[in-house]
Amino acid sequence: MSLVEPSLLRRYAELVGSDRVRWDVPLAPHTTFGIGGPADLFHRAGTPDEFCQAVGTARELGIPCFVLGRGANILVGDRGFRGVVVRCGISTVEFLPEGGVVAGAGLDTFPDLINATVARGLGGLHHFVGIPSTVGGAVWQNLHFLSPAPERERTMFWEEFMESATVLTPEGELRRVPASYFRFGYDYSIIHDTGDLVLDVLLRLQPTPAEELRRVMRENLAWRDESHPDLWLYPCVGSIFKKIQGIGAGRLIDECGLKGHVHGAAGIFHKHANIIVNHGGATAVEVLALIDLARGTVARETGYELEVEISLVGEF
Repeated sequence: MSLVEPSLLRRYAELVGSDRVRWDVPLAPHTTFGIGGPADLFHRAGTPDEFCQAVGTARELGIPCFVLGRGANILVGDRGFRGVVVRCGISTVEFLPEGGVVAGAGLDTFPDLINATVARGLGGLHHFVGIPSTVGGAVWQNLHFLSPAPERERTMFWEEFMESATVLTPEGELRRVPASYFRFGYDYSIIHDTGDLVLDVLLRLQPTPAEELRRVMRENLAWRDESHPDLWLYPCVGSIFKKIQGIGAGRLIDECGLKGHVHGAAGIFHKHANIIVNHGGATAVEVLALIDLARGTVARETGYELEVEISLVGEF
């Protein structure tokens, strides 16, 4: 039974428009893991005004509110989310002079934004090809990718291409802030702590021949195919654990002999030990069991403590 007073949920629906919300919506189809129970209310907000109203109304009523993007870096509990899940659908894109691009927070970085920028000969975001995320999610986690080609082997970060953003503060104020405001780190931006929500970002990209951009994209996709799961066959959320002192968590898990280990319908991916995949019908409890197994085994056999990189959302 919901822990949120039903009358508050009904009041929310009345204030935002009952035709805009759905009740008891399973969240599994809205995540790349394909796992997760129902949300009390699900509201897809397609414009900045609707998004601000949705979040603001939930805050005013004291209803728990989770803002959902691509669902690419989260594990939703089997019992779902008690409150309102707002799906950010702000998917606009505007091209400005001198490589400027304004992108809505709900726009998928791949394929939508990357294909649009590459088609115009603008480079930078092409490095992130194949990584599921929205623009807002990219800011949240400072989206990053280790480029595989030897002549440019380094980690690329979203912050390198971002100039500013529009955010909605917890107090309901809209602010335009520079990229430095986010204090980006590895898998981190300041909005983890402030509760700010991103509405759009201004990116600054470099004019580059489109064929050169597509060449890099082909290389990056080929590299990903060698070690990363195809989401159509193996739903997942990418890396489960953070790096430790420069040591890949996947290497530690592999050294402990856990690559390919299966629990129920969830399994540690046979090509990359830092990825857990859904073999079909996996539950959040089964994924958590593998997370606990990996953490406990690595700590016991290597002395390293693994730290979870993904967010756990809802009731488990």
